[in-house]
Amino acid sequence: MISIQSKWRYLFMFLGIQLVVMALLSREGYQKRVSYFIRIFRKPETTSLSGRNHTTASIAGGDVYANLSHLSKGHSHGDAMPYCPKISPYIGGPIHVTFPSGLRLAQVQRKNPLVVRGGRYRPPDCETRHRTAIIIPHRHREHHLKFLLYYLHPFLQRQQLNYGIYVIHQAGNYTFNRAKLMNVGFREAMKEEDWECLFFHDVDLIPEDDRNMYICDSNPKHAAIAMDKFGYKLPYNMYFGGVSALTPLHYLKMNGFPNNYWGWGGEDDDIGVRVSLAGMYITRPSLKVGRYKMIKHKLDKGNDVNPKRFNMLAKTRQTWKLDGMNTVEYEIISRQYMPLYTNITVNIGTEEGLHPSPPTRHLPVKTAVKVPEKSPDKPSTKQKEGSSEK
Repeated sequence: MISIQSKWRYLFMFLGIQLVVMALLSREGYQKRVSYFIRIFRKPETTSLSGRNHTTASIAGGDVYANLSHLSKGHSHGDAMPYCPKISPYIGGPIHVTFPSGLRLAQVQRKNPLVVRGGRYRPPDCETRHRTAIIIPHRHREHHLKFLLYYLHPFLQRQQLNYGIYVIHQAGNYTFNRAKLMNVGFREAMKEEDWECLFFHDVDLIPEDDRNMYICDSNPKHAAIAMDKFGYKLPYNMYFGGVSALTPLHYLKMNGFPNNYWGWGGEDDDIGVRVSLAGMYITRPSLKVGRYKMIKHKLDKGNDVNPKRFNMLAKTRQTWKLDGMNTVEYEIISRQYMPLYTNITVNIGTEEGLHPSPPTRHLPVKTAVKVPEKSPDKPSTKQKEGSSEK
């Protein structure tokens, strides 16, 4: 017969086993709750950014350069280094964007000491996971370019990318052709390095959140989903303008960009249609993350509204395989490796071709006027008065 003492012993053992099982089942939730209360009562730690394993901290005051001074050259890239974390510890979220007067490229260069000749950068303390080229179509927009470089360099460094910035400058004064310059930029950038991702970036758009990752998705990405000029909303579903990203495979599948959009407007929509015709779709970040501020300006001289754009868009389904990367013609005039970017000046010709024939001068043709021959005088049958025969 079991004594009362034995009953209590079995009861305590049973309760103990239950408690152990419950603790094991709720361990994860228990740890989260404990960590939550510890964080409440513990003083916030100063985030160190010199190493690899850090928690993400918001950007102090929205300053895109905050904490980047902690970066140092550290390891040589010949040495074995750990891979960068999947989520960069430098990412902090919203960036405060202003356009101070008097900014000079020399100042931008001093604030980015790890950027090397040609506008190239690699993380100094880890092996990057992503290689991205930035392609900027350009002409006579130096004032905008310096602001873009001021924000874009630290923005990309915060994401721990291996990156290069290419400015594709259209030579001459003929009408601007943004899409054709982007075709040139793709080809010339890929000659220099096997880039995994290419961002095609308007010079007047500044990203406002470094969580907007400058890496490619499995489909073409439209990064500038929320511009201030559109009230931070997408203007229409097929819009693909401002800032977009393609892998080399995406670019090849859609035959690149059209070459025949001279002037402002139309090429973005043509590119969006190409994405669909090539069997792909457009991906986008959230409206909260894909925010951009535009540098206000008027339409540039030589970049007037393209009056043919709607007629051309109506024919994209027939023309996209015939006009694009497979037909682009251009001539490199110069390639300069500047401290903050690679400048490629290029002749892309005109609507008449790369080397249009000079207009033929039609001189007036002198036609000979045929004067009728004068018939010889017939002898008079009458003698003039006062004349005499001999």
